[in-house]
Amino acid sequence: MIEVLVALLVMALGLLGFALMQTLNLRYTQSANYRTQATNLANELVDQMRVNRLSSADFVAASFTAGEITVPAAGCPRPVGTAVEITGANGVIASWECKVVQLLGEGASANVAYADGLVTVVLSWGDRVGDDPNTSFELETRL
Repeated sequence: MIEVLVALLVMALGLLGFALMQTLNLRYTQSANYRTQATNLANELVDQMRVNRLSSADFVAASFTAGEITVPAAGCPRPVGTAVEITGANGVIASWECKVVQLLGEGASANVAYADGLVTVVLSWGDRVGDDPNTSFELETRL
């Protein structure tokens, strides 16, 4: 009887460890997904700045803090209008900001800096992995 109880205890501890491992695996997978999304979003904005090189300085308006941007129920708008409006900074920025909040969560924020051809895009979001509740991704490149 004692052997059966010890065997059940060992098996229960093993199953609890397995459940904890699965929980951590899901959390780290979500964290990796957020990092991938942040990388893609930062590169998207930098690419738009390259396309609109003459108005690159206007893209610093893409900076926002957590809670400033809300995602409409219908989803993020696409820039529409004439070719000048579509390729201009304002329509691209509004769409990009909405995508950042939609993909990284309501606690996401962005900081875009441009000086002498050097662009820095910093995206921050609440990840809850590790000790720091906020995670950030920084991309710096020269146009």
